[in-house]
Amino acid sequence: MAYDFHSIEQKWQKIWEEEGTFNVENDPSKKKFYCLEMFPYPSGALHMGHLRNYSIGDMMARFLWKKGYNVLHPMGFDAFGLPAENAALKYGLPPYTWTKNNIEHMIDQLKRMGCSYDWRRCVETCEPDYYRWTQWIFLQFFKKGLAYRKKAPVNWCNKCNTVLANEQVDSEGHCWRCNTKVVKKNLEQWFFRITDYAQELLDDLDHLPGWPERVRLMQKNWIGRSEGARLTFHAKELDQQIETFTTRFDTIFGVTFLALAPEHPLVETIIEKASNGSEIRAFVDECISQSEIDRTAVGGEKKGIFTGFYATNPVTGKEAPLWIANYILMDYGTGAIMGVPAHDQRDFEFARKYNIPVTVVIQPSDGEKLDGETMKEAFEEDGLSFNSGEFSGLPTQEAIVRMLDWGEEKKFCKREVNFRIRDWLISRQRYWGAPIPVVYCDHCGVVPVPEKDLPVLLPTDLTVKEGGQSPLVEADEWRNTVCPICGGPARREVDTMDTFICSSWYQLRYTDPWNDKKPFSREAADYWLPVDQYIGGIEHACMHLIYSRFFMKVFADLGLCTAREPFTNLLTQGMVIKDGAKMSKSIGNVVDPDEIIKKYGSDTARLFILFAAPPGNDLEWSEQGVEGNHRFLNRVWRYVEENLEGLKNASKEPVAMESLTQQDRRDFKRKIHTTIAGVTRDIEEERQFNTAVARLMELLNTTSSCKPEDAKDWALIREGVEALLVCLNPFCPHISEELWQLVGNDVQLSMLPWPQADPSALVLDSVTIVVQINGKVRHRLDLPAGLSKEELQNKVMGEEAVRSRIEGKGVVKIIVVPDKLVNVVVKG
Repeated sequence: MAYDFHSIEQKWQKIWEEEGTFNVENDPSKKKFYCLEMFPYPSGALHMGHLRNYSIGDMMARFLWKKGYNVLHPMGFDAFGLPAENAALKYGLPPYTWTKNNIEHMIDQLKRMGCSYDWRRCVETCEPDYYRWTQWIFLQFFKKGLAYRKKAPVNWCNKCNTVLANEQVDSEGHCWRCNTKVVKKNLEQWFFRITDYAQELLDDLDHLPGWPERVRLMQKNWIGRSEGARLTFHAKELDQQIETFTTRFDTIFGVTFLALAPEHPLVETIIEKASNGSEIRAFVDECISQSEIDRTAVGGEKKGIFTGFYATNPVTGKEAPLWIANYILMDYGTGAIMGVPAHDQRDFEFARKYNIPVTVVIQPSDGEKLDGETMKEAFEEDGLSFNSGEFSGLPTQEAIVRMLDWGEEKKFCKREVNFRIRDWLISRQRYWGAPIPVVYCDHCGVVPVPEKDLPVLLPTDLTVKEGGQSPLVEADEWRNTVCPICGGPARREVDTMDTFICSSWYQLRYTDPWNDKKPFSREAADYWLPVDQYIGGIEHACMHLIYSRFFMKVFADLGLCTAREPFTNLLTQGMVIKDGAKMSKSIGNVVDPDEIIKKYGSDTARLFILFAAPPGNDLEWSEQGVEGNHRFLNRVWRYVEENLEGLKNASKEPVAMESLTQQDRRDFKRKIHTTIAGVTRDIEEERQFNTAVARLMELLNTTSSCKPEDAKDWALIREGVEALLVCLNPFCPHISEELWQLVGNDVQLSMLPWPQADPSALVLDSVTIVVQINGKVRHRLDLPAGLSKEELQNKVMGEEAVRSRIEGKGVVKIIVVPDKLVNVVVKG
């Protein structure tokens, strides 16, 4: 028989589907395990990144089934989003049709991979039975005061024609999706108050030891907690209070100017009242057109304009000139800063450019004293307070505390914790997304759609126009409605929700996907959540992962579930690399998974993915590596086929270790069970799947070298082959199932428990102990393995060869390393 992987894989995929092998129900009597991979966008076809992600997840799910867990392993599709609109333009298909066609194709691909999903639970976020509940969740946020609308400066992508949340602008100031430079616009938008949970989001990172430290650090930095003080400067001529936040209240005596962000709300008032209003307007427009990266880059040009107004320092009573500066951002602090050029490098560069005084209020603890007129750069280190009234001479850290106490007592300031993270901007000026369930009534204002009227259906037959606005704006029949409160005319919100909202709660819908009364039952959520193992890319560390954590905390506060964190353990797989670069269509180095599966089979593809590199490392694509893994599976097939008669007739009972008298047979038995123990440890504890595969390759080599002489040998070989097949099953489910059946087993291998290593087979018969005297090797002796330290010491010290060498000398100490060495330290 040839290894006909095509027919074998089709056979077993059909059996699993028809028998519902991997369908799972809530069962509180069983220990659960929720294994989840980040669901894909239905772009049309799986790529190698998908193949890696899902191979890792499926291997773990299958292993955990065999370990006795009730495993939830679902799959779905993140089906809203801009690519569907772009495809509608390119192919002339409605986004809904394009999306559904892609989903159908990708499901077929996933089934051909042999993934053990409970397909009954599949969710598609573009379907009304899903986004009805996305809209319901929005309404709960609205009721709780967590959803609000305001006019604000927002990130705008001219290519995508939509706003972006801060998290969706990369570190270079580009759109996360299309890499276009992002600009600022003032728009009325919907936000979620993620900042209400900033402290808890930060604190609870310490309770996620199963997450990579890199991801936790990224989130900590993004949340960006800082402790400081809020203080108010009064601009008398403007009749306005200017709020500032500083982490260095000890520098308050060194303020020589105030600076506002170009987007600050006070700027419009300044333009109206300033003598140079048109000049200020032009400067502000220029700043807003720049990206945040350009405005805040280290060493970048600091630009500003004097407003002609002043504000009073609440501590010193001195007047500070009020400027507008490009390097001040509205997204951080209050959008206004107190300029202390002597002790902040950006302020220093700004002050030198515009001839603003530099006042030193901190001197180095040692060395030459600073002079504001001659300084070459800001002094930002700790030192001693200077020119700061009664606080002069205090070390920086003491000065901060003392001055804050004094400032609060005098009501100059108020201690405050500030966060870098900003509220989540969730509205998008796009068509293909979940409609925001609110209407606008001239009489009643903003009115939420009643829950009984959900879902607000998204029309699926609208035409997307090149570079134009969302077709929802012109869909009068859909847009015009009646007010739920007064019954008068009203208009639907034409913005749709950020697709990250759909993916922030999908892990909960999987637990109860058939529920038409609520998004999920608390009973199902509390049984399955949190997800025990989540697998996906690190690129979502400060987007999807932080949004999902926020949603879970809100859900818990709403009484929808108990868990406050969505994912207990997180595995971020590395990239797939080819020719030294990440696989990418734009580079032209993409390998089509369909072609690999067609040529070698899905078992080979899975095995290569899991063997080529540890899951957290980048994987270098290698056609030779794929061929090598295919040869290994052919060797497994040939070995079983060539020895089929002996294997089928052999006893199925494991051979007892004590019955094996010949050393080679004992070594083989030991190899079988050390392999079982090692593979178990590699998967369960180390998450090092490549070393597990290497152990199975070694076991095949050992098994192939055995020359059976009697029935006991055949029983031992059968034990080795079955151990190989059972341990191979999570990696290569099709070939292992087929061979398991061929050797005479009736039960599906997928449903059999994971093997237990025989403890008696793991113990070495004997070991060679090295005997040292004062660190020099003086003797060797063979002893039974596993002796205690005391037993080993007594054996060694009883040896004549040892006693004769230490006779007449004092024994200082005896160092014992079990099963390895004994070092006798003597003197005299």
